[in-house]
Amino acid sequence: MHELAIATNIADAVCERAAGRPVHRVTVRIGALTAVVPEAMRWCFTLAVEGTVADGADLEIEHRAGAGRCRACGAEFPCADLILLCPCGSADVEVTAGRELQIVSMEVADVRHLRL
Repeated sequence: MHELAIATNIADAVCERAAGRPVHRVTVRIGALTAVVPEAMRWCFTLAVEGTVADGADLEIEHRAGAGRCRACGAEFPCADLILLCPCGSADVEVTAGRELQIVSMEVADVRHLRL
């Protein structure tokens, strides 16, 4: 389960950027070829942010499909799994999409309106 390490890194980055402000939502983009399981990611994120400014924040996941380009025949095709094989039979494939693992955005409270 590599989702816990990824979620911990996301939590650390988000909390650092939040600079003490409460975080309400975090949106991440995850490619199909990263082998990240969305349900496991959400569960791990909940654990990773516990006791931080992001505790209770929603995690939105934007899924990106995998895609590749064959170096042998030049075809572009979708990659549904980690077995990268062109329809022509060649395994000489360049991945063009699906390896994304990015924090896209985060929503934080406007601390000017918070009472301390």
